[in-house]
Amino acid sequence: MKAIHPVFAALGVALVLSSASAPAQTLKKVDGVLADAAGMTVYTFDKDKAGSGKSACNGECAKMWPPVPVTGDSVTSPYSVVTRDDGAKQLAYKGKPLYLFAKDAKPGERKGDKMKDVWHVVTD
Repeated sequence: MKAIHPVFAALGVALVLSSASAPAQTLKKVDGVLADAAGMTVYTFDKDKAGSGKSACNGECAKMWPPVPVTGDSVTSPYSVVTRDDGAKQLAYKGKPLYLFAKDAKPGERKGDKMKDVWHVVTD
């Protein structure tokens, strides 16, 4: 077991460092669509350009369509990482940024699929 830095120990703070949340490994196919570790459906946005390294959904858009975050040290193909306008890292699949939908309340819901004809579940 590693020692806790004295400053954190004095404050009663414990830091947990883990690579268990590496994003590409937590995404899986569920009933033919990509989902996160909790089973929540993952989406792409037609206004995002594959391979651009950018997300077209920021600000208010990102509140309704939260980006799938990158929390691990590395990702492997077909996954990649894009840097959002706020500097946060977002997981991408085949170059397209990935999102969740705020109105999907439970695993397996797909309420965002075909929303405004620009949001789609990831089937491949």
